[in-house]
Amino acid sequence: MPRPFSSCALAALSAASLLASNADAYGPEGHRIVGAIADERLAGSPTAAKIRTLLQGYPLEKAALIPDEIRGWDTNGVDDPKAFRYSSRRRLDAELADYWRANPPTNDRSSPVPSHHWFHYTDVPVLNGQKYADGTEGRSPWDVVHMIRYCVAVLNGDEPEENARKIRKPIAILLLSHFVGDIHQPLHVGAHYFDETGRAVDPDQGTPGVEAQGGNTIVFKHSPAAAKRIHHRKSKLHGFWDTIAVTAYLPDVSKAIAKEERRALKEAARKELISQMAKEEPKEWRLPNVPLTGHAEAWANEILPIAREAYELEFRNIVIRQEEGNPVASGEAIEKPPGDKEPYYDWSSGVTRAQLHKAGWRLADLLEKALP
Repeated sequence: MPRPFSSCALAALSAASLLASNADAYGPEGHRIVGAIADERLAGSPTAAKIRTLLQGYPLEKAALIPDEIRGWDTNGVDDPKAFRYSSRRRLDAELADYWRANPPTNDRSSPVPSHHWFHYTDVPVLNGQKYADGTEGRSPWDVVHMIRYCVAVLNGDEPEENARKIRKPIAILLLSHFVGDIHQPLHVGAHYFDETGRAVDPDQGTPGVEAQGGNTIVFKHSPAAAKRIHHRKSKLHGFWDTIAVTAYLPDVSKAIAKEERRALKEAARKELISQMAKEEPKEWRLPNVPLTGHAEAWANEILPIAREAYELEFRNIVIRQEEGNPVASGEAIEKPPGDKEPYYDWSSGVTRAQLHKAGWRLADLLEKALP
């Protein structure tokens, strides 16, 4: 299901932006962390030199943001005179424009030309503990699993640079720096489907169901304890994982402090977190005996059980409605009593930290192996 875009800056996050639809896995802050970890892991290496040349000096920390930034071209097109452009890097700008034109936004799922929005996620049903290859619902030749594989093929020469998707080597690096973060966000891999009565179903088991845009159309009502820490009573479920779970490890700086000082404190904390993550090897980040072409599917399979747990909420008032010509499930979710488990906020923030950590190391490793 095509997902809407919201580009709210994390430092200025407000109640309104938390309720806006958001398809940016981990939001800009999470993607920056993944790219920055990879930058530090590759620092001084031949791979880093190749990346610097191909990206005209952009670090991966910046590159990881660009596949979402170009959604800003979607409304009026990349050739609109008022459209922002990467004018300081003209070659890269031209290649990005060609990529956008070759994969323009569309809500028509039968379109033979894919939308670049589709590349960021896959929607594997989580109800019955599937793996990626166990069914067909929610998967497509243009989902994040296939696109990571495609970009790797461009880098190692198995796919020609003159391809229909206009993904040349610099674009492949930009996309990988972002997609590796995307695939480590649980709601960009697994999805919950609902029938017309609001019951959760598994469409791969023969029961038709409609997906909730990765949680974008589900309003997540936080527990009182979580709401006090988050400073919001509710958020979109997808946005919760994109932003709130990421910033749990950054300081909650008082608004009484001057804006510039708040920004400096947050930036210092972010750099310290990245440095720590780049030095400390994450647990079980390597994939033994998995070829490079199989990494994306293995990562998806690894995170699907986490996605299933992320949807272990109480869903209410689920309805099926039409949005831009496509059916979508929408409604509310609340946290179930934790019992012996951690509260949802603590569990999700711990999961997010571990996934960002793995994603940074895996991005560096993937680029080192894919670039000949």
